[in-house]
Amino acid sequence: MPLTALDDSSALVVVDLQEGIVSLPTVDPAADVVARSAELAAAFRAAGRPVVLVNVAGGAPGRNEMPKSSRTPAPNWTDLVPQLGAVDGDHRVTKKTWCSFTGTDLHDYLQKAGVTQVVLTGIATSIGVESTARSAYQLGYHVTLVTDAVTDLDPETHRNSLERVFPKLGETGTVSDVLDLLKG
Repeated sequence: MPLTALDDSSALVVVDLQEGIVSLPTVDPAADVVARSAELAAAFRAAGRPVVLVNVAGGAPGRNEMPKSSRTPAPNWTDLVPQLGAVDGDHRVTKKTWCSFTGTDLHDYLQKAGVTQVVLTGIATSIGVESTARSAYQLGYHVTLVTDAVTDLDPETHRNSLERVFPKLGETGTVSDVLDLLKG
């Protein structure tokens, strides 16, 4: 189903486009996701709409069945990629879990800005992006997921999120779709 609307009070939320994550092997080239997210960020800024840049530094403390990494991350692992063209007016969020809302000021910031819709891009589709979309939906935001500005580390989980999960959490569309609606 095509993207139908972009609220006047929409915000772009870019998830985990940081040096340590864009260097990982992904289904679609991370460079394309970064370029498309940067294009959207520039358009949102030009339209006077909020841009939120999220990075992750750490992880949730609970146990799971996946082995803990013994690697020491590179010193710039959490740095946002410069291609996003971050400006002083962008809101920055550093999270410790998959979700951009958990343990951060994101919801408060969006509420104070009067935001009713979040437009999501980033890496990984099934982790940070999907977790953020789930919380946004549960918090009552209209959610738009930009299908050509997300990618994942695993093709099956990427496809599952795009085809099965995202349509239940909001609307999906391409960068072109969002830009067309943004132009009005």
